[in-house]
Amino acid sequence: MSDNAAQTQAWQALSGEHHLAPFSDYQQLKQKGPRIITKAQGVHLWDSEGRQILDGMAGLWCVAVGYGREELVQAAARQMRELPYYNLFFQTAHPPALELAKAITDVAPAGMSHVFFTGSGSEGNDTVLRLVRHYWALKGKPNKKTLISRINGYHGSTVAGASLGGMAYMHEQGDLPIPGIAHIPQPYWFGEGGDMSPDAFGVWAAEQLEKKSSSWAKKTSPRSSPSRSRAQVA
Repeated sequence: MSDNAAQTQAWQALSGEHHLAPFSDYQQLKQKGPRIITKAQGVHLWDSEGRQILDGMAGLWCVAVGYGREELVQAAARQMRELPYYNLFFQTAHPPALELAKAITDVAPAGMSHVFFTGSGSEGNDTVLRLVRHYWALKGKPNKKTLISRINGYHGSTVAGASLGGMAYMHEQGDLPIPGIAHIPQPYWFGEGGDMSPDAFGVWAAEQLEKKSSSWAKKTSPRSSPSRSRAQVA
């Protein structure tokens, strides 16, 4: 056995003994062990066996500028020496967060002038759900809290993110979705279109949102206030 193969098996053993892997079939994982990624450069990865792999997923959709960018390494090193971390809670801030917020708003669409930083897309979607519901409560419409998403849509793996997503197997893992989230068919012509033309299917997919909005509005609206029915759907 080569040194690389022995090291790979050692890492795979550590994985089996101590690591809980996300989005994995554990029976399969136990049988073959995970692929161990050891380095990256540009758009390529290398595993512990020395195989070069094109990273078509860009990490998990978050390595937008490629691997091994020396200017990013230097910037991170400078910041780690000066202020490696501090939170933004309780009326505090720091220059990197403020300067990045300004840079993002400079290229954002008109009307988007503030940035709320989170650690992941899942956390971001959880935060948006909470902010939207709190916003309408402050506006005097606390019942306007229903969110409509698409079957097989993916919005994260946290409780709220997985609820917003439309993946049945994720819902089965945690008694999801949480209340106030509804799902409509996915706009996937190859799987849902049947005999419809693409144009007709587009109209049909849009109508699903209208139908679900109307049905949830009727379900949640007080009988004495029919004019407020649409206000109940976020």
